[in-house]
Amino acid sequence: MHTPRRIPTSRLSTTLLIPTLLGTSMLVGCSNQVSMNDSIEAPVALQPEGAAQAEGLPAHLLPDPIDLTDKAAFVRTTVTPTIIDTNALTNKHQLQGPFDGEIKMIKNHLPKHSRDKTLPVGSTERALPVGQAIEMDRVNVNGGTGFAAIAQTEWSPPDPTLAVGPNHIVETVNSAIAFYDKNGNETFSAPLGDPGSPGFFETVGANSNFVFDPKCFYDQKTDRFVVIALERIGDESWIDIAVSDDSDPNGIWYKYRTFSVINVGSSTYWVDYPGLGFDDNAFYVTGNLFLLDGPGSGFAGQLFRIYDKTPMLNGDPVVMTDFAPDSGASLQVAQMFGPAPQCYFVSRDSSTELRIWTINNPLTSPSVQSVSVGGLDSAFGPSQDAPNPGGGLISTLDGRLMNVHVRNGNLYTGHGIDGAPGITAARWYHMDLQGWPNSGSNPTLVQQGEISGTSGQHHYFPAIYSDRFDNVGLIMAQSSSSEFASVQVSGRAPSDPAGAMSAPLQLAIGDTGTSGRWGDYLDIAVDPNDDTTFWIVGMYAKNFGWQTHIDSFTIAAPCLPDFNGDGTLNFFDISAFLGAFNTSDPSADINNDGSFNFFDISEYLTLFAAGCP
Repeated sequence: MHTPRRIPTSRLSTTLLIPTLLGTSMLVGCSNQVSMNDSIEAPVALQPEGAAQAEGLPAHLLPDPIDLTDKAAFVRTTVTPTIIDTNALTNKHQLQGPFDGEIKMIKNHLPKHSRDKTLPVGSTERALPVGQAIEMDRVNVNGGTGFAAIAQTEWSPPDPTLAVGPNHIVETVNSAIAFYDKNGNETFSAPLGDPGSPGFFETVGANSNFVFDPKCFYDQKTDRFVVIALERIGDESWIDIAVSDDSDPNGIWYKYRTFSVINVGSSTYWVDYPGLGFDDNAFYVTGNLFLLDGPGSGFAGQLFRIYDKTPMLNGDPVVMTDFAPDSGASLQVAQMFGPAPQCYFVSRDSSTELRIWTINNPLTSPSVQSVSVGGLDSAFGPSQDAPNPGGGLISTLDGRLMNVHVRNGNLYTGHGIDGAPGITAARWYHMDLQGWPNSGSNPTLVQQGEISGTSGQHHYFPAIYSDRFDNVGLIMAQSSSSEFASVQVSGRAPSDPAGAMSAPLQLAIGDTGTSGRWGDYLDIAVDPNDDTTFWIVGMYAKNFGWQTHIDSFTIAAPCLPDFNGDGTLNFFDISAFLGAFNTSDPSADINNDGSFNFFDISEYLTLFAAGCP
């Protein structure tokens, strides 16, 4: 059922969910309920043409907008899932090569929407030095793991993301999803909406071809895959979210279609550009609020949506919580590793500052807290797009952050910026959260670096992650007037100079030119089996359009037994390891099981006896 409750109290909103359970319709409501015996007019699915929208539910069946007029209030809504077993579907391989037909641009099928993206000019007085890419042997490509994944659908840009489990990889694009084993064999694929048979979210009511901005991750805390996508149909806005029932995406999924028309005063707003992340207790979605109807401002800030994890792991009704403080835009949500009682979010604050957000008491009485972190070197969005031979210019976007990763209090994020004259650079940041907001200390910038072409290359769409040894992996796109768009990776070890990354290494490259909106973002994740193998999804251009590429690599960090990093194995390394072990430093959890015991000591001594390569 769908039962909104506002804190402080106000009227109950009409809420309605029409899930389908393997072909069996079920209608549940609270206020203004519709009986199972009432005549229900089925949604009409129409292919979008131009700026036209597919038709959605009749007005009398739509839930009431979620009222967030009071910025200090939050609204809770209970949503019932649809349970779908992909193994029971007749057609498990619905994507049959690149789409051959008219390619539609996502932006042309949304209402005109914009916001002021002007950033204040921040102070560079205390900016940290900016590290550069240097020649060092860090990236170790795992030979044979790279493979071509989802190819051109009828939509552009693809917005590719991936999630990596013990044995499978999930990829999402506009507007499709696929599961692979780690050898690149497809085990399932489908459109997200109604062109499927059925589409991945069609069974929860996504009865249109316009299901966009999907994202996914693998939650190592619960061993589940999580997928979201947005719908914007007529007067409707939805956030669809699905959770696998175990670590294998092939099988049962718990799918929730959650209404996202937001009421602020006398106007309603729809949700665009989602962020997606998790902590120990919840899944989080953020989104920009753009005017749907009414006299209000065209942009109403940021929506925060919290999904209680626990019931979603069992396919039970979930209580979701919404609130929308005035400030913030295009927030990215962290994927949290290590102890994570609360989640973190990051947005731009000025040309030299980032804003770190968190939600206190997310499942009981949530409240937003934020702080500005300075020390950045000046970073404005790219002032130019990226050239490539045989094509026009590739959009490098506006300097928005691409992803956020947090491990044991270390936060990483990155974005494309205006680099050397006429060049887009990939800038990244590492911050120490210092226990904020519970420690009395604010987060601080530890280091910053960028990858900027020396021969006219542009680097854009950087996504960053760390592994259990605090090695860092980075993916980005690269092109120049003489180079086709390619997939590039880089990395660093903790002992490397501050801000330094290895020179980019190419994993895949196209053979034709392209232009316009390209990836919009790329993605990176870490393998849960060893917590050291990075998996990436990027893209390149072929004569039929875009082609995504999935690959993996590790960071060839300095030898692990050389615990003090002095290049020599001796008693001092054993002493340094035992010191870290006695203080439960994560670096001493050698077998990565979350415990500090004899097995860590045994494995370290085995590695020590084997010596360094």
